[in-house]
Amino acid sequence: MKLVCLDLEGVLVPEIWIGVAERTGIEELRLTTRDISDYSKLMNRRIAILHENDLSITDIHEVIGSLEPLPGAIDFLDRLRSSVQVAILSDTFYQFANPLMRKLKWPSLYCNDLEIDTHGRITGFRLRQPDQKRHAVKAFKKLNFEVMAAGDSYNDLSMLSEADAGILFRPPEKLVAQYPHFPVTQTHDDLLDALLNSDAA
Repeated sequence: MKLVCLDLEGVLVPEIWIGVAERTGIEELRLTTRDISDYSKLMNRRIAILHENDLSITDIHEVIGSLEPLPGAIDFLDRLRSSVQVAILSDTFYQFANPLMRKLKWPSLYCNDLEIDTHGRITGFRLRQPDQKRHAVKAFKKLNFEVMAAGDSYNDLSMLSEADAGILFRPPEKLVAQYPHFPVTQTHDDLLDALLNSDAA
């Protein structure tokens, strides 16, 4: 039986932190794992920036509420889920993702938790486990699933490598140059075809 693991941001929905950057005008918040591969370092810097600018979880929720799934993502996910089991593996946080999960019709999501104080300030984060995307794929394989995976960034590479087949979706050019063995797709239709018709199927 086949199971598909998908990254969330950049594959199904816009990058949340880029949305926050555009709303607040804080350019440094535009940095993602496409730019900084060390996720803990990236998140600690984001939290520091929020504190410096007195931004709370409420401010971020306002941004997230205005975001919509990427064009074609809902149809892609509907068609994919009609053929295979799907799990969303993301480095985002449940406190961020729920409004977007509603718009995507509640797919299964595995991600992380934020630490928030009584004033709504984000004080830290708790990873479900280090390198959780790879560990999830490995666990699914132990359950005798044939796992396909798709992502767009550096923090997806271990997931793609662990899967029976890994596919990049609209990745930055430098990532393609560094990891030329991963197939690259640019549209949701092409990604659907690659996931359902992979040689590992």
